[in-house]
Amino acid sequence: MRLEIPIGERSLVLETGKLARQAGGAVTARLGDTLVLSTATRSQTPREGAGFLPLSVDIEERMSAAGKIPGGYIKREGRPSEKAILTARLTDRPLRPLFPENYFYEVQIIGTVFAADQETPYDTVSMVGASAALAISDIPFRGPIGAVRVGRGPDGEFILNPTYDQIAESDLDLVVAGTREAITMVEAGANEVPEGLIVEAMEFAQQNVAAQAEAIERWAAEVGKEKQAVPEEEPNPLLGELRERYLGRVKDAIVTTDRRARNRELDELLEEMLAGREDEEEVLRVQEAFGTLKKEAFRKLYLEDRKRTDLRAFDEIRPTTAEVGVLPRVHGTGLFTRGETQVLSSLALADLGLVQRLDTAEPITEKRYLHHYNFPPYSTGETAFLRGPKRREIGHGALAERALLPVIPSEEEFPYAIRIISEVLESNGSSSMASVCGSTLALMDGGVGIKAPVAGVAMGLVKEGDDYVILTDIQGLEDHLGDMDFKVAGTREGITALQMDMKITGVSSGLLSEALKQARRGRLEILDIMLKTIPEPRPEISRYAPRVESLRIDTDKIGLLIGPGGKTINAIQDEYGVSITVENDGTVFVAGVNAEAVEQALSVIRGMVKDIEAGDIFTGRVVKTTNFGAFVELKPGKDGLLHISRLAPGRVERVEDVVKTGDVIKVRVLDVDSQDRISLERVED
Repeated sequence: MRLEIPIGERSLVLETGKLARQAGGAVTARLGDTLVLSTATRSQTPREGAGFLPLSVDIEERMSAAGKIPGGYIKREGRPSEKAILTARLTDRPLRPLFPENYFYEVQIIGTVFAADQETPYDTVSMVGASAALAISDIPFRGPIGAVRVGRGPDGEFILNPTYDQIAESDLDLVVAGTREAITMVEAGANEVPEGLIVEAMEFAQQNVAAQAEAIERWAAEVGKEKQAVPEEEPNPLLGELRERYLGRVKDAIVTTDRRARNRELDELLEEMLAGREDEEEVLRVQEAFGTLKKEAFRKLYLEDRKRTDLRAFDEIRPTTAEVGVLPRVHGTGLFTRGETQVLSSLALADLGLVQRLDTAEPITEKRYLHHYNFPPYSTGETAFLRGPKRREIGHGALAERALLPVIPSEEEFPYAIRIISEVLESNGSSSMASVCGSTLALMDGGVGIKAPVAGVAMGLVKEGDDYVILTDIQGLEDHLGDMDFKVAGTREGITALQMDMKITGVSSGLLSEALKQARRGRLEILDIMLKTIPEPRPEISRYAPRVESLRIDTDKIGLLIGPGGKTINAIQDEYGVSITVENDGTVFVAGVNAEAVEQALSVIRGMVKDIEAGDIFTGRVVKTTNFGAFVELKPGKDGLLHISRLAPGRVERVEDVVKTGDVIKVRVLDVDSQDRISLERVED
């Protein structure tokens, strides 16, 4: 059973009924020669005690999809790649709001990448496949959704689901997901693209997303299973009584600028509600009612009273400070504090030999600029096991990385591998956007010549029917109880990254346009604060950072530089304490903390690869003596003959009377014959 959906000049093909027939719903989604098997399966009974949807989304890359074998000693796939984790998040986010609120069955979606044609990214294919698998399964779901990527061609035209090559040439990489009615998720990277153009691209995407969703809905009606009935949620018998007694007090309690004070007051109210109640079922009902009252109080405060919990204006950012040079010896640091959110970003520069090698089903094989985000439990005053980065941390790090990537100088302009670590020291909303700001400060403090500073701000929404308020710089409670988390990063000129998640079924492009305009005002205000601290990148990198210099050699000289088994290049690195990286095009990077040693190594390399000509002077080592002269190594693998008659003034009886093997002497090239044989004469020091 097959469905073909036109997407631009190509078609997305969905098929079911052949593979994975015991899954709740199984669909292969194919675009070009990229194919993903998506399955959606639920548990037979609801998870006991669950108060949320137990949904999990996993993406499994199979390296055979790209005709590859995994690197390293263990030749099988293990932990998901960063790309797979980001695709899992991308697939999860537009689906999660579309399940019934009181649905507590475990739902597992697995997308297995079985073919990757090295032209078509598999992420949007996975998203549509997951939507279709849910649609044809018996799992209740208020979808389906569609998903597309939008790029721009050389003439500014929008391109649907562009190839990797087209994405590389585009100033926009936008992924949009949504239902027939509205957009539910946006993820984008851009090269300082204006807000108006972003909205145009989203509107263009939504037309195609809606067409996909309609096609899948019709297909599911033909081939899908009957949906599982969801029992109506029983009304909470205590809600009315508690609402009458406590709603006003809950609303008063959430109005405070201090998060800890707010939580303390709310905890005290809950204790009061629970006082004297010992029945376990009754306690659960009170806790459930308390959660409902918090949501109701929050929405009344924002939509009726037109107030925020910390009494800011809707378009006002929290008190913000920026510092640089916070840590000793580190190549660059930025400390960004906004309200109760604080991020310390640290920069490390290294030679290009330390770029990250990628082992995935994609054609992209390395990354030169890395951003890693850490969210320790103490940042929210909590304790937890440290088990390595979670998916959220990987996602936030990737978003901040994407925001800065358009302004990072090219490898030719700045021949360094660049890594930033953003440590969240305090968190009460928008720590990923604080990481963008902290990273900009660290790069500028480290003397990295970024093209323009980047700032980020998180926007929120509270909406009931046609009534809504848009919030600038949301804090944690506004994110938790609001309807949208819309992160926007960019320069003064335009947007470099976007990420939007909805908790309602979608919003119009007009509302998103309004949110983008409000975000721009907040972003520019934050940029002004940052630039008062450091108006431009420092003119020099840190004295603790390695010095990297480069030169270009003929590609046929690469083997000469490297030497047999790396012997020559390793000898230079060991002698001068430098690191040498050789690119396939003949570019050679020499890095070291000691600038003089770097220059000496460069001089050796220049001499080594230079064609030897008459008149050149070398200081070389005697590698062999004969009865007619001495052979002197001018550079690795290249010797010249110093005839006995030119060893010294006057007659020389024996070569060993003047020089011995291992001696270092200065010589001049007399001649290079047609057979590349070199004649030398001795030069006195």
